[in-house]
Amino acid sequence: MSETNGRGVSLHTKILIALLAGAAAGVTVNFLTPKPTPAWLDHLITYVMRPLGDIFLRMLFLVVIPLVFASLALGVAQLGRMGNLGRIGAKTFAFFLITMSIAVVIGLGLVNAVEPGVGLPRDTQDFLQKEFGKDAAKKTDKTTTFGVETFVNIVPRNPLAALVNMDMLAVIFFALLIGIGLTRISAERAQPIIATLEGINDLMIVIIGWAMKLAPLGVFALIFSVTARFGFDLLIPLGYYVAVVLIGIAIQMFGVLSILLATLARTNPLEFFQKVRNVIITAFSTSSSSATLPTSIKTAEEELDIPPSIAGFVLPLGATMNMNGTALFEGVTVMFLAQVFGVELSLGDQLIVVVLSVLTAIGAAGVPGGSLPLLAMVLTTVNVPGEGIALILGVDRLLDMCRTTLNVIGDLAAAMFVARSERGGPEVTEPGPREADGAAYGAGGADGA
Repeated sequence: MSETNGRGVSLHTKILIALLAGAAAGVTVNFLTPKPTPAWLDHLITYVMRPLGDIFLRMLFLVVIPLVFASLALGVAQLGRMGNLGRIGAKTFAFFLITMSIAVVIGLGLVNAVEPGVGLPRDTQDFLQKEFGKDAAKKTDKTTTFGVETFVNIVPRNPLAALVNMDMLAVIFFALLIGIGLTRISAERAQPIIATLEGINDLMIVIIGWAMKLAPLGVFALIFSVTARFGFDLLIPLGYYVAVVLIGIAIQMFGVLSILLATLARTNPLEFFQKVRNVIITAFSTSSSSATLPTSIKTAEEELDIPPSIAGFVLPLGATMNMNGTALFEGVTVMFLAQVFGVELSLGDQLIVVVLSVLTAIGAAGVPGGSLPLLAMVLTTVNVPGEGIALILGVDRLLDMCRTTLNVIGDLAAAMFVARSERGGPEVTEPGPREADGAAYGAGGADGA
């Protein structure tokens, strides 16, 4: 597929230009305007930029539930009929758990070495607590207990309610049951349901194509809204903390995942990152694994030649359960705030942080800021004040953009590993993506996506 489809500049280039332009415009406005934020800028963000960005995000979110349900049920049905479901499921979950655990360990190693929370000035702490205390309280009051009940709730009492409320773990469980059930009934009875699911899948792809036409405008508005309000002012007092998180993300993405791609997936990491650049831009600008999922599935099938059954199984699971970036961020943040408040965490405490960071990352919502409520629970578990989240809230959107990028790249790396491990490679496991999918995307105008 041509990157430009014969129509000039490719979509990923337009999005990248919009992202850079939005960041430049926002930082410039922030630098030139007095503090606190003047009323005209607040109105511009509240009534123009943020609504434009939210419309773009909503266009992506509206297809997430039907796309996850249809693609996952189809993937399970196809893999189940080939007798591959158990083996592929084991490989997928093993990859998820191992890479997330490595990410947290990398984060804890860096934060112990750099100690970004030691010596943070008291006046800076007071300023951040005053500036973001109310927002932190709103986010932490959503905290729920994370234990046996969390796993019980994965089994939905009402599947329709789970779909309506975007309860992703419950939706995934229901889709898995539907997919497995389709392998247990006769092909004659299963075929109409499979055809319906394929129709839903194709229809969602057409809608994604329409949504992606809004991507440059939506990305500009989203990035402008963040940079115009905060600029780089907050990066100075929290610079070491931000640097530790970003370095950890870079090591996990370009180090660990690249090694795994080269050794386990037998894929050139440079070629891989070149092919997934549209996914990287979408994840960075939306800060949402769920919103990026449609682009991830299309890229996996068309650019990486991953069979639709494997992409449809691994990527929806990954968007909810495989959170390399979130796990790393939670581990670093817990240690950073422990250092700020003078709480000594022993090796045993840090092992608890590793386990809880992985588990809560699995349970975090794949939306902007979705990990913060569960992060507060991890903090209180190791006796660090949960309200300390206020200290990092100002820079969280930047870090959310970066950790979401790592999350979705981890999903694609997992899909590549699973596909390559199945009988030597994707090309011999199953034919490429359906022609209808590609045609729908082309019709939707997703240039080079």
